[in-house]
Amino acid sequence: MPSSIEEMPQKGESPAEHVLGLSRQKASAVSSRYPDAWILGADTIVVINGEMMGKPAHASEAREMLTKLSGREHYVHTGFTIARKTADVLLGDVVTSSVLFKNISEEEINWYVQTEEPYDKAGGYAAQGAGAMFIREIHGSYTNVIGLPLCEAVSLLKCAGAIEFSR
Repeated sequence: MPSSIEEMPQKGESPAEHVLGLSRQKASAVSSRYPDAWILGADTIVVINGEMMGKPAHASEAREMLTKLSGREHYVHTGFTIARKTADVLLGDVVTSSVLFKNISEEEINWYVQTEEPYDKAGGYAAQGAGAMFIREIHGSYTNVIGLPLCEAVSLLKCAGAIEFSR
């Protein structure tokens, strides 16, 4: 469910602070509408050389992002927050993974941009889709790179009492 939160980074904000802050805002906004529900808010950003990359708005922006990432290491930061208003719960964490891209040709970039896959993905690529062909290495959580670090999110959900595993 969308939360209508402005996603522009604040001046001086680190990538981790940015995604954690957005995840808290999103979870809090939705939780205030559904106070008895467990809500998970999340936000992901790609960072290369200190530049934060969100989702590309159009083809030229997707091409520019992929060109910057080509042959280089970048970082994927995901902030996630669990909220439940009636239980006064607001817990969050950030997971960071590094990704190394192969050198990507202009032809590969142009083909990929035409797939429409880049437009709702931070950094302009989907590691779980055709964008996987660009990835040489991932260090850290693969599920973080595709949008939600499941191991850490499940641990936080268990800690909050939102889920339990029983026999």
